[in-house]
Amino acid sequence: MSTGRAVTRAWVELLRVPALFTVPGDSLAGAAATGLRPNHRTLLAIGSSLCLYEAGMALNDWADRAEDAVERPERPLPSGRISAPAALAAATVLTATGLALASRAGRPSLAMAGALAGTVWAYDLGLKRTPAGPAAMAAARGLDLLLGATATAGLGHGPSAKAAAPSAGALAAHTLAVTVVSRREAQGGSSAAPLAALAAMTALAWWVGGGRWGNRGGPRGGRPGSPLGGELRPRGGQTGGQSRFRLGLGPGGLRGGQNIGAALDTGRQALRGAFALAYIGTTAKPLFHAALNPSPPLTQRAVGGGIRAMIPLQAALAARAGAAGTALLTVALAPAARKFARKVSVT
Repeated sequence: MSTGRAVTRAWVELLRVPALFTVPGDSLAGAAATGLRPNHRTLLAIGSSLCLYEAGMALNDWADRAEDAVERPERPLPSGRISAPAALAAATVLTATGLALASRAGRPSLAMAGALAGTVWAYDLGLKRTPAGPAAMAAARGLDLLLGATATAGLGHGPSAKAAAPSAGALAAHTLAVTVVSRREAQGGSSAAPLAALAAMTALAWWVGGGRWGNRGGPRGGRPGSPLGGELRPRGGQTGGQSRFRLGLGPGGLRGGQNIGAALDTGRQALRGAFALAYIGTTAKPLFHAALNPSPPLTQRAVGGGIRAMIPLQAALAARAGAAGTALLTVALAPAARKFARKVSVT
């Protein structure tokens, strides 16, 4: 292998590039939860998230370099393929870039990105080895989804951004379960963590696949309870029986609109259920194997499955909010994540 390719390979391993495919779905699920369509600020949030995520990866290995020298000597830093100062510099530059991108989406987004960056650095430099470590990691992932919601909503839609809180909580709960399992990935030896994670993720799959719709308000969803997903407001101030609703169906089109709305609702619910099944299907088998035999290889495989399962979870959350197109866009990242994870470990 040439020197240039070897250096590139080392940085790909350090930054765990295949895991990047799990990041855009945070912002997309956050955007879906607001009831607004993704916009240019959503793209800025995705760019910010990618930079902050990679900053965390570089900082993680910098902080763990002594431990990795014993447990994972093949990692880029202990093997000498990347120097410790270079990894720390990369983490610093990536953090600054992520904050700069968030600032372009507005002050609320910058504040959210600042909280996310602070959580990432606090986790890697101190909280990781404390009982608060898994909670900090979970908070970081939840904040990442809220960053997407805040950026998409902008300054004038504060209540819309707040609607993303349930989705952020679901993603944080998943991340908490995966992080607890990952604490034993180098040593193995615990069946309790994989079993607890499996129970938690099963509950999450049930909630996201069968609970109530997340947000049917806003520009996309219409008022809660409307089977049409449109605004039932009079045009031109007309009231009573003379009003004409904005259904786009013409006079006498109410029944047809109801049928179409019911069919769309059924399709969205089916899509949401399919993504929920894909989510639990991605993570259940490796977690079950890790519970039966909590060896380091099987525990690491369970952690990798939990990381990849974030994509169908994000898609299910978007579908739960009624954003079928955003859900399909999110889940389209899964094949690439699976393909590259075979070449470079995401753990």
